[in-house]
Amino acid sequence: MELESILLPGVDAKRPFVIAGPCSAETEEQVMEAARSLKSHGIKIFRAGVWKPRTKPGGFEGVGVEALPWLKRVKTELGMYTAVEVATAKHVRECLSHDVDILWVGARTSANPFAVQEIADALEGIDIPVFIKNPVNPDLDLWIGAIERIHNAGIRRIAAIHRGFSSSDKKIYRNLPLWHIPIELKRQIPNLPIICDPSHIGGRRELIAPICQQAMDLNFDGLIVESHCHPDKAWSDAAQQVTPDVLDFILNTLVIRDMTQSTENLTVLRRQIDDLDNSLLELLARRMRVSVEIGVYKKEHNMPILQEQRYGEIIANRVEQAGRMGMDAEFIKTVLVAIHEESVRHQMEVMKK
Repeated sequence: MELESILLPGVDAKRPFVIAGPCSAETEEQVMEAARSLKSHGIKIFRAGVWKPRTKPGGFEGVGVEALPWLKRVKTELGMYTAVEVATAKHVRECLSHDVDILWVGARTSANPFAVQEIADALEGIDIPVFIKNPVNPDLDLWIGAIERIHNAGIRRIAAIHRGFSSSDKKIYRNLPLWHIPIELKRQIPNLPIICDPSHIGGRRELIAPICQQAMDLNFDGLIVESHCHPDKAWSDAAQQVTPDVLDFILNTLVIRDMTQSTENLTVLRRQIDDLDNSLLELLARRMRVSVEIGVYKKEHNMPILQEQRYGEIIANRVEQAGRMGMDAEFIKTVLVAIHEESVRHQMEVMKK
């Protein structure tokens, strides 16, 4: 995929690329106060929600187009760039008419190919950076599809925003990070910048710092963080916003590791990993061959494929054994379930013959 740099004039190329501002543009005074404070800490790109799609009706859904002149003041008076979420073609046109510098497509919108295509059509012939958040559900193909639709419209300054994925499990995160999904996205589109949204992943301000650090450790290119001068009084998502001072502290304490450092000292260890992976593959192949033999026996003796008691015993025993070996129970259960599913598939092929 042909892409160009998302960096705007005057924005440093160093990691992390940072976008910050309140969840919502509430009043002109609030916008200007936040922007002035963020600028004093070196932030050059100001974000604010203008249209706020909420899960349920009744919540604050944004001021709307009335807020766009406030953002234009941020540009003209403070010299900052501005970034706004768009969900419709009308939003795109309104933002362009008010000289917004960066547009982003939200998670609810990126999950809807019809909505993404409408935005893409409105962007035809326009040269502007467009960032695409992951869909609310963990569907990599849907995320890539949204990126491709924007790319097909002629947009070349594209980045992905990882904001986590919706889940019924709210014990720690508001949205599960599922880091392997953006990592796979980067593998499939290597030149695509990826920006982390720790505010929506964490849902609580105390989680923003560790999530930012995780993103940097995974070589993400940037961060988009919700920052409000008076977070507890915010009209939307108060719990996940931090003050500009706190954001500055978080950014200054990040450890940015040198990803270009020589890896010669890792060569021996990586060779060990390669050897172990090869051994694992050989063992799995042997296990599947045994599963095929079991399938033949079951077919000859008219036995069902699934032996529930045996399956339950394997899971329980292996998970317990893995725990004694220092491995995470959920991890090993996931591995065993996948192996069992593949074994069942092999035996079903035997039954069909």
